[in-house]
Amino acid sequence: MFKKYAARLLLCSLFGWSAAQAAMPVYGFVVKNSYPHDATAFTEGLVYKDGFLYESTGMKGQSSIRKVELATGKILQKKDLPAELFGEGIADIDGNLIGLTWTTELGFVFDLKTFQLKKRFSYTGEGWGLTSHDRQLYMSDGTSFIRVLNPALKEVRRFQVTADGTPIDRLNELEWVDGELFANVWGTDVIARIDPASGHVTGWIDLRTLLVPALRGTTNVDAVLNGIAYDSKQHRLFVTGKLWPKLFEIELVRLQPR
Repeated sequence: MFKKYAARLLLCSLFGWSAAQAAMPVYGFVVKNSYPHDATAFTEGLVYKDGFLYESTGMKGQSSIRKVELATGKILQKKDLPAELFGEGIADIDGNLIGLTWTTELGFVFDLKTFQLKKRFSYTGEGWGLTSHDRQLYMSDGTSFIRVLNPALKEVRRFQVTADGTPIDRLNELEWVDGELFANVWGTDVIARIDPASGHVTGWIDLRTLLVPALRGTTNVDAVLNGIAYDSKQHRLFVTGKLWPKLFEIELVRLQPR
C-alpha cells in the first residue's frame, strides 16, 4: 500500500499543486471481497439497489444499462442505448433509473424493474456522473461544478468543488456515501471525498494499487477507475473501472504520514 506522502506526490503531479495544497487526509483501502466484472464493460455508472448492481456502459454502439448479480457478475437484464449515443452515469430515484449521455444533451428515465423507457429529458453541456440522495440528483459534467436536480429533472442549484481553494475538474462517476459525495477524478485512480454543502474536498482516496495496469487485461489507456456503488444498509463500498475484470468491495483506511 502506498504511504501517505506518495499519495500527496501524486496529487501534486496531477493538479500542479504545492505540497501544502495536497496536505489533507488521504485514505488507502483493505479489500474485503472481489467479484467478477464484465471486462468488456466501459463502466460509466454504478448503483447498488436491493441486492443487485445496476451498471451503465459507454462507447457508441456499446452503451447499455444492466442489472448485474453481484456475486457472479452475471448480467440479468440489459437494455442497449441507440448506437449513436454514448452512455454515461446513472442513478435511481422514485422507482426509476435515470441515465445520462455524454455530448448529446439527452437523458433517459427508465423503469427500474422493467428497463422500459418512460421519457427523455434534456440538459445543457455534457453528462458525466450521476447519483441520488433524498429525492435529489447530483450530476457532474466534466468541470469542477456539480449540478443538483429535483425529481422533475430540473436544475435547482450548482456548486463548485475545490480543494484548498483550487477547483477540481474532471469529476466523473458520483456516489452518495454517508453524507458525502464520492467522485472519481477521470484519468486517475483517485476518488475525491466532497462535502456537498460547501463543495470542499475533505479527503482523497488513493486506489492506484487496487488493480495495477498489468492486471487489467487490456492496454487501453482509458481502463481507469470509474464506478462507485454503496450499500448504505450494510455499509459496503464497491468500486470498479472501465474494462476491469474485477469489482471490489473495499474498506477505507486513513493513511498516516511516514
